[in-house]
Amino acid sequence: MTARPLIGISTYEESGVRWGVWQMDAALLPVGYPRLVQRAGGLAVMLPPDAPEHAAATVARLDGLVVAGGPDVEPVRYGTEPDPRTGPPDRARDAWELALIRAALDRRVPLLGICRGMQLLNVALGGTLVQHLDGHRGEPGVVGRHPVEPVPGTRYADAVPEETSVPTFHHQAVERLGEGLIPSAYARDGTVEAVELPSPAWVLGVQWHPEMGDDPRVVRHLVQAATAT
Repeated sequence: MTARPLIGISTYEESGVRWGVWQMDAALLPVGYPRLVQRAGGLAVMLPPDAPEHAAATVARLDGLVVAGGPDVEPVRYGTEPDPRTGPPDRARDAWELALIRAALDRRVPLLGICRGMQLLNVALGGTLVQHLDGHRGEPGVVGRHPVEPVPGTRYADAVPEETSVPTFHHQAVERLGEGLIPSAYARDGTVEAVELPSPAWVLGVQWHPEMGDDPRVVRHLVQAATAT
């Protein structure tokens, strides 16, 4: 039997988390992420935040990397001042996940960025973000849906060739594309909903949350790419 590829998924720290009789700091990840990787045929491993200088050694042990969704990227990372509607920064997480992304790009480890992960991928390659966008998220804690249309001939279109309704919760998006990135899906309002690097590297970012839905195709293609490396 072929060994399942090892897919790392970034996590985040929260203070004062409660379970049972305990309350303490924790490294967290919504269970939808590892379940989706497992469903797609990968072996999921959670990556707690660490010092950026350890990112290269971490990625060297992986067959693939998922950078998970989360809070807004600090605007200083792409050279601008924060909009009043931009959330508070998580500087340690920004530094760690940017280092993971750069290590994956350097080593050509298959990489999938989800929501914030797609935005960080764009920033890592010199792109910028729209700091507030209406109509792409609902009330706090409620995931919405809207259709996205693939760009023919892209890696994303190979995985999902038809227009699909995707689970979405974001208020920021790609503004200027990072170096080498191309758009591979759009929302009906023109928002870039997926980006990728052309071959040979397998690098894809999606603005929505596949771990909140029931379509495993994007992650299945990541796992297939990780198996081939």
